[in-house]
Amino acid sequence: MEKIISLAKQRGFIFPGSEIYGGLQNAWDFGPLGTELKNNIKAAWWKRFVSRRGDMVGLEAALLMNTKVWEASGHVSNFSDPLVECEKCHHRFRADHIVEKYLKDNPDTIHEAVSADLVKLSRDIESFHINCSDCGGKLMSPQQFNLMLKTSLGATADKTSDVYFRPETAQGMFVNFKNIIDSTRKKLPFGIAQIGKAFRNEITPGNYIFRTREFEQMEIEYFISLPKKDADWERVFEEWRKEMHEWMSYLGIKPDEVHELDVPKEDLAHYSKKTIDFEYDFPFGRKELYGLAYRTDFDLRNHGEKSGANLKYKDNETGEEYYPHVIEPTFGVERSVLAAMCSAYTEETVGNSDEEESETRIVMKFPSWLAPVKVAVLPLSKKDELSSVARKLADDLRTEFTTDYDETQSIGKRYRRQDEIGTPYCVTVDFDSLNDNAVTVRDRDTMKQERIAISDLKKYLSEKLAE
Repeated sequence: MEKIISLAKQRGFIFPGSEIYGGLQNAWDFGPLGTELKNNIKAAWWKRFVSRRGDMVGLEAALLMNTKVWEASGHVSNFSDPLVECEKCHHRFRADHIVEKYLKDNPDTIHEAVSADLVKLSRDIESFHINCSDCGGKLMSPQQFNLMLKTSLGATADKTSDVYFRPETAQGMFVNFKNIIDSTRKKLPFGIAQIGKAFRNEITPGNYIFRTREFEQMEIEYFISLPKKDADWERVFEEWRKEMHEWMSYLGIKPDEVHELDVPKEDLAHYSKKTIDFEYDFPFGRKELYGLAYRTDFDLRNHGEKSGANLKYKDNETGEEYYPHVIEPTFGVERSVLAAMCSAYTEETVGNSDEEESETRIVMKFPSWLAPVKVAVLPLSKKDELSSVARKLADDLRTEFTTDYDETQSIGKRYRRQDEIGTPYCVTVDFDSLNDNAVTVRDRDTMKQERIAISDLKKYLSEKLAE
């Protein structure tokens, strides 16, 4: 993990937030390449799940919503994690996480699955003699800690001005359900999709960009007819389960690194009847990457009853009115970036000949569509006769591909830099190019080189990048 973090900063993927002032706990800024990577993921996700489907529409809801939204959704009373505090240093930890860590460090311990139940967690902490990891002090009894991030709206800061930054994008889609039905005339089944920021006051953020207090979600609320039997919603649930596996494969994640966890009933979110966590083998352990939940009619029913608005769907053919049920696929943007980087990171031993010492080549083997830079143009030297041709070629390629231009240091070192950021193809302009109007194209993964006429270069790269 340390190697990926170092590479990410050195090459401009991810920087520590507010670094010149000492940073802010687990806040991160996405650099030039990280921004391209995120945008590529979001654009591909939107195209795949929204633009290319006739049963999907998009939405961009506000970050701040009326507090009554969160009361109706159950977040004010139920959106919490088990917190435990040290009596001595007063540092706080996720109670379930410290029990999980103890069991991981002591694999011979016989124990049932860790749950969020406060009584069980308190018993485990006491029976295992778990103390504060920072000072060794005794831990207090676990309590529930609400994760919503509060702020004040307006000039007067009092209870009436309290609002919350949204902890999920979902509620904006639920409260706009009637607006979307009225304006688009969509019929069931159909989905609403949204990409946007969410905020959670996590007790112990960490593991790089895996768990942060500010993050971005790609989320879908897929509305279905009132199920007559479990098989009705289970069929749609299964369709989305397959869709999510296909997306992970498209992202470059190896199937054997993904595992499904059927969340136990006692650990389900307050709105869920069934949830699958798609877990990924991160370098720091197997953790949740995405989630798929069956939210029943919990949200629309609660918002309808609490607001007084009619959020029922009317079937014009049968005249039946009801609250649609919902299947919710959720994808985290930052976790997508992290999983994609972990899957792509590769170390290879290479050598140019038997006489030369071998070296380790670091290469980010992103799928071509995901790579932040698609093509790099590298003149063999800085001489004007080459750089003028190379710069003109780079400008021309930028009209179709994200293109980098690099003329600093030896060609070998420049190849290595492009390998480290995952550039699929490097185009070298050499002195022969001045006579034959051709360039050398190097493949990132195979390192094989091919001579291509400049007039054919765009077509060649388009075909290669589409493979």
